[in-house]
Amino acid sequence: MMLHVPEVLTPGELDECRQLLATADWADGLATAGAQAAQVKRNRQLPEHAPALGRLRSIVTAALMRNPLFVSAALPRQLLPPFFNRYEGGEHFGNHVDNAIRQAPGSGQIVRTDVSATLFFAAPDEYTGGDLVVEDTYGTHRARLPAGDMVLYPSTSLHRVEPVTAGVRVCSFLWTQSMVRDDWKRNLLFDLDMNIQRLRAQLGETPETVALTSHYHNLLRLWVET
Repeated sequence: MMLHVPEVLTPGELDECRQLLATADWADGLATAGAQAAQVKRNRQLPEHAPALGRLRSIVTAALMRNPLFVSAALPRQLLPPFFNRYEGGEHFGNHVDNAIRQAPGSGQIVRTDVSATLFFAAPDEYTGGDLVVEDTYGTHRARLPAGDMVLYPSTSLHRVEPVTAGVRVCSFLWTQSMVRDDWKRNLLFDLDMNIQRLRAQLGETPETVALTSHYHNLLRLWVET
């Protein structure tokens, strides 16, 4: 499932992040690339010693964990600290699949990457090219979202960032280990949750919505990994 999550950041948070990123010192993006990705990755990234990194990570992480659409879709068990990248002057990231296992910066904690995310800080009219392209069994999907919006997709997906031919594309990228490992099961739970919410908004708390909510939580009990 590829999901557009709108307005993850408030206007104030977006402005603060853009200001911090505009004055940051960037490093070669190969710092976080695996062996395969390193062959096709050409961008820059905010290094771990960057003074603004802690504040940026705090803003993005808090915004994600309060966002009901993200929580419902990702069912996060462990969220890796967000990273930040920058593309310009033809920089790109060719086809690759994200590493299955990553270590959290600082703690070294091992995290399985189930759900990948890209949060956009540059508006679509601020750069040319730079589409995120995700390929799965259902075809090829493109994401080029408003600043402050995010796209989620399974970390098992083949994906790329096309060359930025004008302007600057700035994003955050991050991974989540989900409580439900299987993407198909997460999709089913997400669809069920969204339909329960729509029915509750239309009809109120009825015996039918209570029964569906019970089924949702029983499926969680069956599938959640602790």
